[in-house]
Amino acid sequence: MFTGIVEEAGQVVIFEQTPAGWHLAIAADCVLSGLVEGDSIAVNGCCLTVTRFAAGRLHFDVLEETKRLTNFSTLAVGAPVNLERSLRFDGKVGGHFVTGHIDGLGVIEVFEQRGADYYLKVRAQGGGGHYLIHKGSIAIDGISLTVAEVAGDSLVVWLIPHTLAVTNLRVKKPGDLVNLEFDLLGKYVEKLLTVGRT
Repeated sequence: MFTGIVEEAGQVVIFEQTPAGWHLAIAADCVLSGLVEGDSIAVNGCCLTVTRFAAGRLHFDVLEETKRLTNFSTLAVGAPVNLERSLRFDGKVGGHFVTGHIDGLGVIEVFEQRGADYYLKVRAQGGGGHYLIHKGSIAIDGISLTVAEVAGDSLVVWLIPHTLAVTNLRVKKPGDLVNLEFDLLGKYVEKLLTVGRT
């Protein structure tokens, strides 16, 4: 479980297919503090297990399915990725509850500065619009954000300069893919209502 408060933007140093599967290595700093093998780290919002770490690098095994269903399919060496350690029981919850299980991809439609802030419009692929609620929560590449506008499968969020400075959004542009995780409560409510109708 995570909160969507990104701790740092690491950098991809290796992402390659090996006989044992996909291997991802990321250069990082602050998320290494207190880390042990087997811990969970959200990478662009996707929960991955640390297989080893040393010399400022985190190592992960990535399933073929994970690569296919997330924006990991576009990762290249040098790319910044958002990192967050899993939630501690004695920690603060500054964002919202995020599981690290990506619901689908979004495509950036508009990303531009408006005044001192930034306007980001994303279209959810696969008809995810029914999970979007005005003033509700969404995780975009693992970043906890508040939905400001909804139009069909598209959503708008507003970003402060600090968010751009500490996350990978600073390099994003229209057409880029982002990982989306819709609000956990909405998905449970939908499931309960569906079960109640059958």
